[in-house]
Amino acid sequence: MSKNDDVGFGKPPKHTRFKKGMSGNPKGRPRGSRNLATVLASALREKVVVNENGRRRTMSKLDAAVAQLVNKSASGDLVALRQLVALAGSVENQTSDSPEKTLTEADSKVMQNVLKRIERCSRESKDDD
Repeated sequence: MSKNDDVGFGKPPKHTRFKKGMSGNPKGRPRGSRNLATVLASALREKVVVNENGRRRTMSKLDAAVAQLVNKSASGDLVALRQLVALAGSVENQTSDSPEKTLTEADSKVMQNVLKRIERCSRESKDDD
């Protein structure tokens, strides 16, 4: 053996080493395959044409979905309102550059009372119909 054919720790014999251009795991994840986050992000960036106030406007699917959620919650849809509050809370937590803002007990009680009032009003309006 010459000095170039060293065998030992971290230096396997030449015939067992990976060949150039060959993967160590040929049945592994194929190159270029995308994960769920990538696929979702690209789908949400796709453009769609929306009619707003009689005008056609192009916006991303994400923008259109958020606009619909806000409009439904503003019209009194409780499910949409809860989703919007949860979404706003998660965005607030992710983009919090300032000191962390948490709801105090009093704040959470106020929010619960507001939701109860909204639910009561929506039930009353359904009963009137």
